[in-house]
Amino acid sequence: MAQSNHLIDTLKRQLRAYGLTYADVAQRINLSESSVKRLLSRKEMTLTRLEELCGLLDMELSDLARLATEHEATVRHLTAAQEKELVSDSTLLLVAVCIINHWTASRIVATYRLTEAECIQHMLRLDRLGLIDLMPGNRVRLKVARDFSWLPSGPIEYFFRQRVRDDFLNTKFDQSGEQLLFVHGMLTPEANAKLQQRMRRLAQEFAELHQESTDAPESTRFGSSLLLAIRSWELSAFEALRREPDPRRFPGA
Repeated sequence: MAQSNHLIDTLKRQLRAYGLTYADVAQRINLSESSVKRLLSRKEMTLTRLEELCGLLDMELSDLARLATEHEATVRHLTAAQEKELVSDSTLLLVAVCIINHWTASRIVATYRLTEAECIQHMLRLDRLGLIDLMPGNRVRLKVARDFSWLPSGPIEYFFRQRVRDDFLNTKFDQSGEQLLFVHGMLTPEANAKLQQRMRRLAQEFAELHQESTDAPESTRFGSSLLLAIRSWELSAFEALRREPDPRRFPGA
């Protein structure tokens, strides 16, 4: 069952890469759009139907199986040198973020001040960096894993601290889709560790929801960022009034 699910997940990625919507697929195989959605979401279909869908992509079932296998060899981290190259060019970083979020080259060009040739040049650099495979027709096969993350204390995180953090927080968080929660309390080291574990689970859930959302039309998806942080901390104005440093400060803080 896991293997068949993986094949269908790969098929869905390829349909998106070819720019085929559920409506396009429905029309070509004489089914309703809702039936196609159900077929791909439930991941239950006959071998004949699977071969028929592969035919829409001009590929054999064996080609789909090969792509599914190749997709397992995904990138979970870049090297420091690779991250440094990304942050050295803000346009390259922009294209990388868009591609990781399943944008097509045509959408990038339509949204940002980039020519098609410039966009392709940046995609070729991402191919050389190992983030993607650039395929015929400017289609892209992502090589990053679901649990892909930037290097701890690496160039991307440094870039975030220097340039993104203040920009991200520069809002009232009072619009639809926005929320800021700030809480303070006294925790034991054990409680702190438990909370960090839950934060990691939430980050994993965010990654899974991001993956699920790639099946939705582009017009219904919007960029969303989640910032999670915890540290042993006291407002500097309060800390300055202490007679002695707090002996209970969390180890390593």
